Amino acid sequence: MGKRMEAAKKAYDKAKVYTLAEGAQIVKDNAKAKFDETVELHVSLGIDTRKADQLVRAAVVLPNGTGKTKRIAVIAKGEHAQEAQKAGADRVGAEDIVEEVLKGKIDFDVLIATPDTMRDLAKAAKILGPRGLMPTPKTGTVTFDVANTIKDLKAGRVDFKADAYGIVHTIIGKASFDAAKLAENAKAVMDAILRAKPSTSKGIYVKSISLSSTMGPGVFITTK
Repeated sequence: MGKRMEAAKKAYDKAKVYTLAEGAQIVKDNAKAKFDETVELHVSLGIDTRKADQLVRAAVVLPNGTGKTKRIAVIAKGEHAQEAQKAGADRVGAEDIVEEVLKGKIDFDVLIATPDTMRDLAKAAKILGPRGLMPTPKTGTVTFDVANTIKDLKAGRVDFKADAYGIVHTIIGKASFDAAKLAENAKAVMDAILRAKPSTSKGIYVKSISLSSTMGPGVFITTK
């Protein structure tokens, strides 16, 4: 690990800010682990996370997918439950899923809920919320349009939000992707972040952007 990291750091100038295409290629070239490393985008924002109206949270469908298959669970009833099953949800239920969550069993990566089931789901909010799994209208996971939401998620939709430090961390693909596809995915996320800029945010909005792989060092990039 130490020797690989040192070699990676010598392969590029840590003080330089690279173009998106250059950064994607550097990260790809230095992802030398024995598994297909995940590539992430990290964006530091000039927002005040203490203010509710400056929270940045959104979703975007990556043009080249994430390289990872998500397990999707849907809490719905009646015709909406049938739609979810036809659309390819991995799990469809209602109170049974809520009860399993309350017992600590979470066997999904994304949870979708129809608006009429949110009252039942509320009691599991303290468990799902800290894990980033609580459905919310802001990311489109509280919806009656379950079929299209499942389709987008299967196609590579990612949900992101700024953490307590105002930094967005999100997956943009795998190291096995072509550098051009990684760059295209990163550009899609950056466009979504720019669209999500709070109207009350003043000063510099995007402070820094970097790319990294699971076992590799970070590379600072521009949005171009």
